[in-house]
This record gives sequence, C-alpha cells and structure tokens, in this order.
Amino acid sequence: MTKYSIILMSGEMDSFLSDLQNLGLVDVTRKQKPFDKASGEKFTRIEHYNKICKALKSYADAEVPAAALASPEEVVKSTESKLAELTELEASLKDCTTLARRAAAWGEFNPSDIERLDKLGLVPRFYHIKNKKFDENILNEYPCEIIAKDDDSVYLIALQSLGEPFDFPYAECDFPEKSAAAYEAEAKELEQKIEDTRHDLSALAACTPMLEDEQHKLAGELDLYFAQSSAKKEAEEVLSIIEGFAPTEADEKVKAFLDEAPVVYLSSKAKVEDNPPIKLRNNKFTKMFEVLTGMYGMPDYNEFDPTPILGPFFMLFFAMCMGDAGYGILLIIIGILLGRSKMGMSKLGPLVTTLGVATLIIGLVLGTFFGIDLYEAAWYPEPLKKFIFHNQIMGYDSKMVLALGIGVFHIILAMIIKGVVYTQAYGFRHAVSTWGWVLLIIGGIVIAALSLLKVMPSEVTKWAVIAVGVISALGIFVFNTPGRNPLLNVGAGLWDTYNKVTGILGDVLSYIRLYALGLAGGMLGGAFNNLGMMAFNGLQVPGVNYLVLFLILAIGH
Repeated sequence: MTKYSIILMSGEMDSFLSDLQNLGLVDVTRKQKPFDKASGEKFTRIEHYNKICKALKSYADAEVPAAALASPEEVVKSTESKLAELTELEASLKDCTTLARRAAAWGEFNPSDIERLDKLGLVPRFYHIKNKKFDENILNEYPCEIIAKDDDSVYLIALQSLGEPFDFPYAECDFPEKSAAAYEAEAKELEQKIEDTRHDLSALAACTPMLEDEQHKLAGELDLYFAQSSAKKEAEEVLSIIEGFAPTEADEKVKAFLDEAPVVYLSSKAKVEDNPPIKLRNNKFTKMFEVLTGMYGMPDYNEFDPTPILGPFFMLFFAMCMGDAGYGILLIIIGILLGRSKMGMSKLGPLVTTLGVATLIIGLVLGTFFGIDLYEAAWYPEPLKKFIFHNQIMGYDSKMVLALGIGVFHIILAMIIKGVVYTQAYGFRHAVSTWGWVLLIIGGIVIAALSLLKVMPSEVTKWAVIAVGVISALGIFVFNTPGRNPLLNVGAGLWDTYNKVTGILGDVLSYIRLYALGLAGGMLGGAFNNLGMMAFNGLQVPGVNYLVLFLILAIGH
C-alpha cells in the first residue's frame, strides 16, 4: 500500500474524493483546518517544492549522479535557474532555426561582400516576391538579379547608386545578418548548451528525495501547527487535508490524476504504524478461504498471509472429519444452490461446493457412502475399490497412518513457514534454531526412510545421522539467540527442546482425531442405516415403514 497525504483548498471536495476512490484510494479520512498567514506560508513552501519535483520528474535519469548540493533551497534555486536557462535556450534555438531556414534561400554569402559594395557606392536592396506577383520584365528595367527561386517565391537583389533615387515596384525585405551556415553552427552550439542544461537538470532530479523529505518535514510542521495553534475558525479560507491509502500497483494512475489536480500531495510507502487497510492477494481458488482467515484474524500489514496454507489444509481436514462421499454430494448440491441464490451468503457457495468435492473424494478413499462400507458393497465397482484405504500398514490401520502422516507433513510445513517468515522479518541469525529443528526432523525422516528401504548403507547412515545431529544441535543449543552468552543459549536450548519434543509429539498424536472423527462418522452413519432397516422390516403397515425409514435416515445422517 502507498499512503497519500493531500492538501487542497476547499472546493469540489465530494467529486474530488469520488474520483480518487474510483482510482483505488481507500480508508480515506478528511479534515478541514483554518487557513491563516502562518499555515499559508508553510502550505506555499510545500506547494513550491511539489511544483519543483513535478518539473524535475521528466528529467530523471538513473545513470546521472545527484548534484552536490547541501540543502533543499539550493536545489530549488538551481532548478529554477536551470529551467529558466533552458527555456531561453530553446527559444533561441527556435529563432536560430527559423533564421537559418530563411537565410538558406539566399544561398551562401560573406558579409564582407556587402561591405565591398558599400565602398563602391552601391546600396544592395533585397526582395522576396511571390511567383504569381513577379514580372520578369523588371530584370530589363532595373539593375537587379535573381539570387534564388523556388516553387513559391523569387529572391532578388537590386543595386542602387548611392545618392540617386530608386523607385522599385516591390516592397523591400530584411536580408539575413548571417549566412545559413553561420546560423546552423550557432544552432549546434545552442543544442549542445541545451543538452548540458538537461544533464544538469537530471543531476538535480536525482536530488528530489531531498525535496520530498523536506515536504514531509513541512507537512509534519503544518500538522503540528494545526494541532497547537488557536487559528481563528472564522478565517475566510480553509485547507482540506485528505489522507488515504491505495494499492501500490495503482500509483501511476493516482499520481497522474493528482499531478493534474490543483492540490499538493505527498506519497510514501505505507508503514505498519500507519495502520493501513489490509488487502489480501490470492488466486481464485485460495480467495474462497479468505473468509476463514478473517474469522481467525487478519494478518498485520506486511505479515505473512496464511490463506494459501490455511485453505487447502482446512479443506482436507474438513473432508477427513466428514469422511463420507454421500455427505460430499449433498454439500456440492447445497453449494451450487447457495451460489445461485440471491441470499447474503451466496458468496459462500463456491467454498461449500469445494468442500463438498473434497469430502466426496476423501469419502471414496476412506470407503464410506452415507454410512455404507463401499469395500463390502457388492454394487460398488471393483476397480474403484483399489483406491480405498482398507489394508494395514505395519500392523496399523492404514487410515490412522494416513492421518498421522498428514499431521507430520503439516507440522513440518508449519515449521518451514515459520523459518521463512522469521528469516525475512529478523534475518537468518534469529531463525537458526527453527531451521535447526527443521533439519533435524526432515533429515531424520529422510535418513530413516532410506535406511529402512536399504538404499543407504549402514556406514553412510551412521555419518549422515552424526552430520545432521551436529549441525542441528549447533543451531538449537549454541546459536539459538544471537549476541547472548553461549552457556545461556545451551540452557535455553534444553528448555526449548523439552517444549518442542512434548509439543510435537502431542501435536502429531492429536491428528488421530481426524481418523477418529472420520471413523466415528462412518460408524454412526452405519448404525442409523441398521436402525432404519430394523424399523422398516419390523413395521408391517405399508407406507408407514417407508416414512419411518426416511425419518430415521434423514434425522440420523
């Protein structure tokens, strides 16, 4: 997010705010303050700095180093001087180019030739005549000669004897003071000066952070003045101060709008202490689970967004707790109907549908459909029964092993995320202990798996265990807290080890609840199925037995 502080004279405030909000400005606060002489001076200085920054923006060049100026005032004075110089040079270049074009029509000449004619008692007269008005007979009547001719005009010179009357039928024009080549040479010099001036402005543009800092300083002084001053409320004018936040990707549009508006604004990267609004950035799938993130608590600004992790695992745990493919089908139907409805909860439709699909898949893997054991059902296709977790793994129920495996993976992933977040926030030194535990757990699992599968020889296994153990121990016991006495770190590491071992063991075992809930759901559904069939077979009244069966199944499930 980018924070914007905007100052404007009160006017079309509502329409101005509406345009800003359409561009993405959110969490807008507005205040009105009396505009007196003291605040006016500060506002004028802020406005002046803002105009200079805008003027320098077009000259910014990352390859040009900043000018060696000590204060913002020096930057402002130098900028104003260079901008005025550039304007004058560009005007001179434009005039010089025009004169060069006019002189080119007369061809190349030397001003000394004109001086020689003067010494001979002859006064040259110059004429620029349109073709349609030119009479060629004049060449025989007056001492004149055509110098140049183009599609539109004739350029002609006539000679007058000094002291004699001269009555030429055309209006005389100004003759260029220099030749076209001289003007072109002057234009090249001006172009070089313009390039040098632009380079100087680029060096000044590199000083805009100094000007922006000064603007922020003056804005703080203005806020302090408004807070402390007893400015008269009956002042004729008031300042409107607007503060708000916009997504950083909208900066270009917002700044382009503010640059054209009659306002002074300051922009800066939002900080945590500014309490900016939180806007999560997730793809279409994980965006569905943002409502769950909001229930648990939105992350602070610049904190890790847990939604991409929370979403898939919530979906998996929900599906395992339900553990029934039949319930998944019901959830899919409910989600579709909810999404198509005009109710306030219609936005939850896609989420409910997604949870239903997950429940359907997990239910088929666990082999339960409305309490019916699909592995034992004769009507369920044999090829699909191969995907049901029905056998045992090392003497344990495969569903329980699956739940524990998911738990171990979830805990390791959480520790890795913690390590990444701590590393980004505080640096690697403060996350060494966490990475030590990650290495110990993952390394231990990988080494154990390779050893059990006979992939890794026993000698290599021994050294791998020693290496992983030593590196992990250094992180856990010696370097867990940077800058502290290593002996204290060892003591803290022992206490952390006790908490970690008991905590991780308890966390892993807690995932048996997934297995238990799924198992209990299937058993409870099967019990209601049996109860319904017992009632159906026990009642001999036609119609009533179906009604009782339906009620038991509907209420039970």
